[in-house]
Amino acid sequence: MLHKRNINKVTVLGSGVMGSRIACLFAGIGVQVLLLDIAPKELAESEKNKNLSLEDSAVKNRIVNEALAAAVKSSPSPLYTKEDLKNITTGNFDDDMKDIASSDWIIEVVIERLDIKRQVFDQVEKFRKPGTLITSNTSGIPIHLMAEGRSDDFKKHFCGTHFFNPPRYLRLLEIIPTEFTDQSVVDFLMHYGDLFLGKTTVLCKDTPAFIANRIGVFSIMSIFHIMDKLDLSIDEVEALTGPIMGRPKSATFRTADVVGIDTLVKVAMGVKESCPDDEAKEIFVIPGWLQKMVDNKWLGDKTGQGFFKKTKSANGQKEILVLDLKTFEYAPRQKPKFASIETAKPIEDIKQRIKAVSKGNDKAGEFYRQFHYSLFAYISNRIPEISDELYRIDDAMKAGFGWEIGAFETWDVLGVKETVEAMKREGYKVADWVNDFLAEGNTSFYKVENGKRLYFDVSSKKYLPLPGGDSFIILSDLTEKTVWKNSACNLYDLGDEVVGLSWNTKMGSIGSEVLEALNKSIAIAEEKYKGLVIANEGPQFSAGANVGMIFMYAAEQEYDELDMAIRLFQNTTMRIRYSSTPVVVAPHGLTLGGGCEICLHADKVQAAAESYIGLVELGVGLIPGGGGTKEFTLRASDAIQHNEPATIPLQNRFFTIGTAKVSTSAFEAFDMGILRKGKDEISINQSRRIAQAKESVIEIFDSGYTKPVQRSDIKVLGREGLGMLYAGINGMFRGNYISEHDVLIAKKLAYVMCGGDLSEVTLVNEQYLLDLEREAFLSLCGQKKTLERLQSVLKTGRPVRN
Repeated sequence: MLHKRNINKVTVLGSGVMGSRIACLFAGIGVQVLLLDIAPKELAESEKNKNLSLEDSAVKNRIVNEALAAAVKSSPSPLYTKEDLKNITTGNFDDDMKDIASSDWIIEVVIERLDIKRQVFDQVEKFRKPGTLITSNTSGIPIHLMAEGRSDDFKKHFCGTHFFNPPRYLRLLEIIPTEFTDQSVVDFLMHYGDLFLGKTTVLCKDTPAFIANRIGVFSIMSIFHIMDKLDLSIDEVEALTGPIMGRPKSATFRTADVVGIDTLVKVAMGVKESCPDDEAKEIFVIPGWLQKMVDNKWLGDKTGQGFFKKTKSANGQKEILVLDLKTFEYAPRQKPKFASIETAKPIEDIKQRIKAVSKGNDKAGEFYRQFHYSLFAYISNRIPEISDELYRIDDAMKAGFGWEIGAFETWDVLGVKETVEAMKREGYKVADWVNDFLAEGNTSFYKVENGKRLYFDVSSKKYLPLPGGDSFIILSDLTEKTVWKNSACNLYDLGDEVVGLSWNTKMGSIGSEVLEALNKSIAIAEEKYKGLVIANEGPQFSAGANVGMIFMYAAEQEYDELDMAIRLFQNTTMRIRYSSTPVVVAPHGLTLGGGCEICLHADKVQAAAESYIGLVELGVGLIPGGGGTKEFTLRASDAIQHNEPATIPLQNRFFTIGTAKVSTSAFEAFDMGILRKGKDEISINQSRRIAQAKESVIEIFDSGYTKPVQRSDIKVLGREGLGMLYAGINGMFRGNYISEHDVLIAKKLAYVMCGGDLSEVTLVNEQYLLDLEREAFLSLCGQKKTLERLQSVLKTGRPVRN
């Protein structure tokens, strides 16, 4: 049935924060979207001044148009590119509900009131063609209540589809069927959400708050109670519940401010009232200080203050204050210190880091133990209530709340048997199935056999393969298939005569060990395999070259060492380009500087849609030195058209490097000339990119891959180009847009991209440009202000402006 249903047009009913952004998500993948909302009942003052009436289309569509405009202007953008907006048509319920008849999927996203949703569905029933998918984005109203009283065809094609905000960036899509939903509809939505929307689709039961919010809100409420018990401050909890334990930077209280404290309280109260048999329902009792915040209308970002408050200091600088829950006064933020946290910070591996902090003898260690005991007891008792399979709970928390590691995965890390024994001593009760699980000799909820990840299925009491099969390649599960490794990198056998290289460094930074691994991996692939995939599984692909190493060499004036390091990087990217076997790179997240240069030299790039790619070296006072400047010059040469000045492609690519521009999506990277149309591809679902990159390697190899020939036909413009670029640089300086040091860097970049001070247009080879690139890079490393920028990046993560 899956292949017989196509989604060409979607109608979104309701244009609020979620509705307009869901519309943008579909528009971004090329689907035509009809976005509808109610017509206003009163004229705005501006409409009165124009003598408009409530019947004018501009008035009737005001609510939907203003909502969409606000969404498009928001940051981060809900669109992959601005051009996607053309795929959205707006309208109103009164005039345009009839147009839903041509839609393949209708998504209701109106206010969270059952009576209003039922009124909307009454209208939908009048115009919806039989067989059309109809779903609700509700986050809390029982799905079966919305299905009551509807036609059989409606009920057969109806279920919940709960997107998380912002829908482009949060990967969770909960699918909640009713007893009437046709299985083929469920299967289709699970598949479509994964493959086309890039979501982690999680099948949920129709229980209060479904899966992610049930567990997520429990976790937050549990933290609130543990905080009171251990007498911790907000700043202390934020330090404990952020990246150190594999959670987003927004940690606990910042997350609550963003979501809305009233929303958090509403969900917590809803679970407590709707789940009288929940053994932990007392955790959902609202603490007095939290209720006081709701009463004060201190609801977070939506009211301008919550747990945090933005203000200005006496000298006019922006300042973020934090609420003292004892005095209910705001005060400057503090940076708490915990011995166990300081010990764990240098540990890159999240599993080892969680182990370390949970063993701490200080207050932080006690916090982690109490939190995990509470969480583990709760999730064990939610099976089979909210899900029959434990992996769905982990998937929901990772995709919906940004947890780097799932709850059951964390339990495995800390040791199921040891933790259960400790929990019992502390008075926590796990579900009976966990005791049976241990009694049968099992030791972990997940395990890997022959490179395949298995999960423990509670109902059958057997280990079963995770769904997805070969569509999802998890490199960390392939340790038994390691072909080669060093202390930072691993080369795995991906099967079908393809190998995959990944590295585990801070922010995916590229140092000598990564460069060694790239060269070694290509050599191994050339000798024994069809090709190589380069990919990482951390939060980012790569933030670029190791800035610390560059700073050390430059500060100590070790220019010979620095020259060797740059040559090694250049030789490595050229090795990627001119290997005798296909090399496909599969980036995701930040792909900056050296990470971008690796992509620029691959046979193909299989980028995750959420890839933020760019050559950012000018921000630290340098130019791209790993072949990036050379490659952009080459591509500018290839882009020269007979009917336009040769300076235009050069100017465009110079501007991209000169402004250190980073794409806001992989789609935008095509417009910037980083990804190549007709050659590189995008994986909407980040989790599929490695498997798709592997398929590309096989396809390229089987089509008769031959080693490319180095280019010697690159057209550089010499003085003609320099004159044009220098004029632009000087204009920027006179307008006070750039500093003197920026002028120096920009002119070095221009010199390389124009091929030097040549008297006429000349054809050069790649090595010629690489030598110019390296010389410019080295000369800039000797600049005092470049060293200041590099030092600033090392200290703060941001370059100073000098």
